[in-house]
Amino acid sequence: MTHTSEARDLPRRAPEEVGVPSAALLALVDALDAHDETHSVMVVRRGAVVAEGWWAPYGPDLPHDLYSLSKTFTAIAVGLAREEGLLTFDDPVLSFFGDEAPDEPSPHLAAMRVRHLLTMRTGHHDDASSRTFAGDDLVRAFLSLPVEHEPGSWFVYNTAATYMLSAIVTRLTGQRLLDYLRPRLFEPLGITGATWEQCPRGVDMGGFGLALRTRDIAALGVLLAQDGVVDGVRVLPAGWVAEASADGGPSVPEQDGDGPPEWHQGYGYQLWRCRHGAFRGDGAFGQFCVVVPDQDLVVAMTSGDLDMQGVLDRVWDLLAHLSADALPSDPAAHGALVRRLAGLAHPAPAGSVGDGVGALAGRDLVLERPVGPVHGVRIDVGPDEDTLVVRTADGDVPLRAGHGDWAAQTVTLPSGHGGPPRDLLTLASADRPEAGAYRVTVRAVTTPFRWTATVRVASDGTATLAAEQNVGYGVTSSGEVPLRLQG
Repeated sequence: MTHTSEARDLPRRAPEEVGVPSAALLALVDALDAHDETHSVMVVRRGAVVAEGWWAPYGPDLPHDLYSLSKTFTAIAVGLAREEGLLTFDDPVLSFFGDEAPDEPSPHLAAMRVRHLLTMRTGHHDDASSRTFAGDDLVRAFLSLPVEHEPGSWFVYNTAATYMLSAIVTRLTGQRLLDYLRPRLFEPLGITGATWEQCPRGVDMGGFGLALRTRDIAALGVLLAQDGVVDGVRVLPAGWVAEASADGGPSVPEQDGDGPPEWHQGYGYQLWRCRHGAFRGDGAFGQFCVVVPDQDLVVAMTSGDLDMQGVLDRVWDLLAHLSADALPSDPAAHGALVRRLAGLAHPAPAGSVGDGVGALAGRDLVLERPVGPVHGVRIDVGPDEDTLVVRTADGDVPLRAGHGDWAAQTVTLPSGHGGPPRDLLTLASADRPEAGAYRVTVRAVTTPFRWTATVRVASDGTATLAAEQNVGYGVTSSGEVPLRLQG
């Protein structure tokens, strides 16, 4: 059977037909809506979509950065390469990179195998990622690091290990990971328009940087739930799903103590094991492909959420309501679910659009210290939308901000990892939340991120700017930063 990526999509069925109560799905959607914040959800049972929704301005045709959910796709590429006889999981890592290896590799580095990269049991005591990604030659940097433990004996979450898997596939095939996967995985699943961030040498980052639609995440989950078969055709090697979702070995002692329970269940080939017999690929800030094989259930989500355990707990709440048999139709509950899904939104701020900047409008506002890449801003107020010029070390970034609505534009930003720059679809809205205050809210709607920046003007004419973002790896708030006026 031949697959055409343009034609294939998952079927849709009423929830009760496959043993899912509409009322339970409505409770799940309500719970996700209460989180800060969900961008999309698709629930699939027995291969059919029973609920799907996007919080406007996010939508079904927009890709979303997957962060570490990218890793699951990288592992699949390595599994397919093994099936094609290009490598074995017992091949030494150094065998692929002799020209970039240290002159006298340590015994632990020499003992590192492909399977150790897959299971993140390379022997590095700490995550090697920041040290690996600091320069231009990521492979050489990774191979230069000390390997403190015998490979296989110590687990530490290590995105650099996944990058090395991508580099191996590129070395063996001469192709980007994206191009290698296209005919083997993406086309059978109907995935189009995928993009992957690259390193300075053109290797796909592997451990992050893949952007797909929510329906693509769901299609991957269904493939995993159905043991690697789609439309009767085997796409993944026989036994791959069981092998990849099994625990790969010992864990770090610290991970056996306190903390979210879903991160204590074990780690396979770039897949996390879960309670309830489930497993998942996940990415920072709530990008999820959750598979519950015993229930033939898949939940795909994109988010900008720090409480990832809380999101998973809401999925587990659904399990108790599933039936092995079809349920009686429930038109009232199903109608309520459909209406709820159709009305999901993160609306633009609806505050006053009156004057909030006064004499500051049309002047350069210079921050006394940078806030991230931002050094200052210029605000020009208009009748229906405002125009901002954001000053950064890399140049000015123009931004249009609607009044009570989102103004859309494409903003080009550096990749942050030395690869090609990225074009981000960005929506912005301005409002005046209080007297003497001007606020702009910005969403990069193919990412998890939402930013707000508020300029406040005191009675003596001095001004400050406070910026916040919804998620991040560290501090997410700038505090009040004084502004100097120029011009």
